[in-house]
Amino acid sequence: MRIGELAAAVGVTTRTLRHYHHLGLLPEPERRPNGYRDYGLRHAVVLARIRRLTELGLGLAEVRDVLADDAGRDLAEVLAELDDDLARQEQAIRERRARLRGLLADAEAGRLPVEGPVSPELAALFADLAQTSMGLPESPMAAKDREIIALLDTAAPPEERERLLSALGSFAGEPGAVDRAHEAYALLDALVDADPGDPRVDEAAELLASCLPDSALDGLGIGNVGEEHSFLRAFLADFAPAQAEAIRRTMRLLVQRHAGGAR
Repeated sequence: MRIGELAAAVGVTTRTLRHYHHLGLLPEPERRPNGYRDYGLRHAVVLARIRRLTELGLGLAEVRDVLADDAGRDLAEVLAELDDDLARQEQAIRERRARLRGLLADAEAGRLPVEGPVSPELAALFADLAQTSMGLPESPMAAKDREIIALLDTAAPPEERERLLSALGSFAGEPGAVDRAHEAYALLDALVDADPGDPRVDEAAELLASCLPDSALDGLGIGNVGEEHSFLRAFLADFAPAQAEAIRRTMRLLVQRHAGGAR
């Protein structure tokens, strides 16, 4: 048989067959004087076995182990590992579907955050803050703050994410903190067209710094990120000049406060 005939007989493509040759899964026959390879029955048997194993979900490295006489791993062992892996995938799928059902229920009830699906912990926190802020006008700065928090919730390593959520929980639990935050958001909104030297910049920075309780400073890692950090530069570039300056001054106030409390 020629390569196309073998591939058609077993139900694979010639490209796949050549890939198996390249990986050493299927021996290549010697070329005949006319330059063509001549495949025999044994090639078809091995190729069919490779196809059956890959259709079960085995990776090509595992197929190689099964096919090799000296691999030390028999088919039963590889299939048991595959079964365990599929069980883990099934569990992961069940968990994802459970979360999706919760998100669909939130969407039907109008509780899904505009930022989209976030972690259940952050979704609960956003819901609590929304309840506390009911009746207040929506602030562009508050919406941007939620976007940044959602970004950190997604991108931060697990330990940092836990500290972030703990810090936000501490903030939400402080008496009057939400009201102060909305007052700070309103000041920052008003700075959108202002000059960075506007006296309201200091007022907004002091009010914004007061929103964060001392118990949350360690959790947020205040002082660990310098003003030249690439993420911070990108973060500040998303704000109007006066707003960015207010945030810089807020960070300086928090660093000073944190340093004073650490003595």
